[in-house]
Amino acid sequence: MPHANNGNSRFSAFPVSGRSGASLKHTHLNAIFSERDQVGFFEVHAENYMGAGGPPHAALSRVRRDYPVLLHGVCMSIGAPQPLDEAHLARFRSLVERYEPAIVSEHLAWSTHDDVFYNDLLPLPYTNETLRHVCEHIDQVQAAIGRRLLLENPSTYLVFAESDYDETGFIREIVDRTGCGLLLDVNNVFVSATNQGFSALDYLADFPLEHVGEIHLAGHRQQSDDEGEPLLIDSHDGPVCDAVWKLYDIVIGRAGTIPTLVEWDGDIPDWPILKAEADAAQAVLDRHAATGARKIHHAAAE
Repeated sequence: MPHANNGNSRFSAFPVSGRSGASLKHTHLNAIFSERDQVGFFEVHAENYMGAGGPPHAALSRVRRDYPVLLHGVCMSIGAPQPLDEAHLARFRSLVERYEPAIVSEHLAWSTHDDVFYNDLLPLPYTNETLRHVCEHIDQVQAAIGRRLLLENPSTYLVFAESDYDETGFIREIVDRTGCGLLLDVNNVFVSATNQGFSALDYLADFPLEHVGEIHLAGHRQQSDDEGEPLLIDSHDGPVCDAVWKLYDIVIGRAGTIPTLVEWDGDIPDWPILKAEADAAQAVLDRHAATGARKIHHAAAE
């Protein structure tokens, strides 16, 4: 499939490069509307806005007048072997057309089987057969929305006994075959590395950062498995931990000032707490932007 266009028809008025943003939660609307330029952008889960109208759309339309909006799908089931749900894809396409989001993304996962819908984003075997239907589904979504889709790396709690690729190699193959972009969730990397016993730094060194169009940061919850070993749950219900901030700093130093979202989906705090997390991400972006500008200045002066 030819690479999909980026769909940036009129987004220059709402740039997101080098900006940090936050998940849009309706409990925060009054605080958000009280002052302009609270954060760089807001991201919403597509499935929360698939009704025809009502208060959710009224609020999102008001936010969209003042901020870039990013659309993040969670139920497309890109990794399922069965065909995509055409009705769901049509609703997804309508949201893209209605709000013209700066970035559109989905997950490398599956969440449906026949007519059953699960509440989890489930892992995939990284086989050639899986690669084929994942790429077919991404091609289908990109053709429907007329633009590039970003695909998010998963958080995992188990691995399949047989795979033809490691995760980063599988993701690179998807990008090469479909022209999609990537959403790098740094917390997911840390969660998976801890649970599976691999190096997060080695994973990031092999990850195709040149194709990353957005970064996610989030909190996780720690518990123990049956053997008493640490088990991290990608819960999105707390602040970003220090280790994830360190990994994020490394990624931005290598890849540049990629737009960054702080996700917080459970135990929602007051707005100033979530905003402070987004501000902390912005501080990292600004520091690296300034360092890059100084390097360019010095190189030009030599």
